[in-house]
Amino acid sequence: MRFVSATDIGLMREENQDMVRVEDFYGNVLALVCDGMGGERAGQEASRIAVREFFTRFKEGCAPDLDTIGVRHLMTASVSAANSVIYTTGRMNYRNFGMGTTCVAAYIDDKYIYVVNVGDSRAYYMDDMGLHLITTDHTFVNMLLSQGKIGPEEIHTHPKRNMLTKAVGVEKIIKPDFFRLNRNENMTLLLCSDGLSGYCSDEEIYQVMKSVPMEELSKALIDLALKKGGRDNITVAVVKD
Repeated sequence: MRFVSATDIGLMREENQDMVRVEDFYGNVLALVCDGMGGERAGQEASRIAVREFFTRFKEGCAPDLDTIGVRHLMTASVSAANSVIYTTGRMNYRNFGMGTTCVAAYIDDKYIYVVNVGDSRAYYMDDMGLHLITTDHTFVNMLLSQGKIGPEEIHTHPKRNMLTKAVGVEKIIKPDFFRLNRNENMTLLLCSDGLSGYCSDEEIYQVMKSVPMEELSKALIDLALKKGGRDNITVAVVKD
């Protein structure tokens, strides 16, 4: 498997609160994208803690023969470890109160793609038919949409479109969503923060991903978001056979 990743501050923000990390584990790949929230650099600290704690916990429990139950438990425990540290940190200093972060992580072995997510950072699977969203956004507007209170056309204009209903570190206990997909030949997986998905359509992202060489892909996706105004931090990780 090959992978690329990158993060960019964008054109409007004073700091980058996104973090990304991708590593090889026994020939398999673990990728993680976090988008922090909170003032006084608390958001940046939250995403940094999340990446550090997630990878530390995952390394402690990772083994080449983990089955689905084992992977699910380990990924969930890794999110919980990050949640505990961020939650405690946010209550030790008033400047950090309310700090939190999104988290989307994928672990890919020879049979499956495993994904966990909290917040609105996303995981996509790409095939010849297009780009397919794996995760569900934990946002106020997505909750209203599922309840039939707004239509799809209102998601991008609603005044509370950026409000999260769930984030790592905000509550004492967190329960991430978990997904498992069969890994097929010619697999391509994208993880991204909403600095990309919030301003670029799935079709626009797909056109870049299918036409740009792997080694140039992370830059091309960030450039796509920058051309849309770069109003947020932009972070991507791509894993491909």
